[in-house]
Amino acid sequence: MSRPVTCDVVIVGAGMVGAACALYAAREGLDVVVVDRGPVAGGTTGAGEGNLLVSDKEPGPELDLALLSGRLWADLAEEHGKAVEYEAKGGVVVASTPAGLAALETFAAGQRTAGVLAEPVAADQLHDLEPYLAPGLAGGVRYPQDTQVMPALAAARLLRASGARLVTGHTVTEVLRARDGSVRGVRTDRGDLHAPAVVNAAGTWGAEVASLAGVTLPVLPRRGFVLVTEPLPRRVRHKVYAADYVADVASDSAALQTSPVVEGTAAGPILIGASRERVGFDRSFSLPVVRELAAGATRLFPFLSEVRALRTYLGFRPYLPDHLPAIGPDPRAPGLLHACGHEGAGIGLSTGTGQLIAQVLAGRAPGLDLTPFRPDRFPEEAV
Repeated sequence: MSRPVTCDVVIVGAGMVGAACALYAAREGLDVVVVDRGPVAGGTTGAGEGNLLVSDKEPGPELDLALLSGRLWADLAEEHGKAVEYEAKGGVVVASTPAGLAALETFAAGQRTAGVLAEPVAADQLHDLEPYLAPGLAGGVRYPQDTQVMPALAAARLLRASGARLVTGHTVTEVLRARDGSVRGVRTDRGDLHAPAVVNAAGTWGAEVASLAGVTLPVLPRRGFVLVTEPLPRRVRHKVYAADYVADVASDSAALQTSPVVEGTAAGPILIGASRERVGFDRSFSLPVVRELAAGATRLFPFLSEVRALRTYLGFRPYLPDHLPAIGPDPRAPGLLHACGHEGAGIGLSTGTGQLIAQVLAGRAPGLDLTPFRPDRFPEEAV
């Protein structure tokens, strides 16, 4: 690619969020180029479990975005469901103690006021939903709106459906800006891409792309491991996790946190999480973390103690200090938009993010108030 390429919008990042931005921007009639230094879904998307969750979000802007995204995912499932392994299987959150159950039920009651379907499950009904659950649990809540996709397949499928020009193996080295400060495209190590709009959908590397435009965005990596078992007949019907997972998601701690999250997949293996820790981009294998994941999973599902784990993998969630993504135009660099910082919810929130970005690019009012997601909302001391 020696000569400059011209288009309406350049999207930096070929993960799930970038794919969704490309799809909805193309549906607005825009000419889209997606650029990535690696392959499609080569970053956080490829290391994700594919969860599309409302169950772990309290009432507020992130839950509003999750509900919008869930509706859009359901629409996309009618077109691409089998191809992306879309499963509307629902989630079950369980509590081990009466106190934990009371807190969970209070949390669920608040979610219902925001439009979440949250169904109380008594202790003696848990095994009707999940026959292999451990005995002695205090109860739980079922979330029918929780669903799942295979993230790498989904990103590839939506990119193909968008018709966007895909430029992989090209590293963005600069965001081009005119004398008045407005964005004019990007420079890569293999040529320029000219456009009046650039979308930063670089996930965990969103801070790096922002800095190329001369602006700051405090995205940090939050490492997580996933255990993958041998293929099995379907024994785990829902996404099942312990109630303390919600607190771990919302925590600001940089220290290691683990809480059991177990779910089956359409292909047969069971995925086991979840761990969170801020250790930079350290890709070292951690046996203590993996042991914690295995121990937590077997506490929820004792049969797993007899199941082989075939592999483990890790990824980096794009963490922002207030746990909300950056979505929308950046007033510090006219023409630059951000769509990153979704932490562990990027797959689920991608469709809503993509639609909102596309609405802004098309000059229309976005379907949600973007004020809570403003990219310039962080004080300098937080950056």
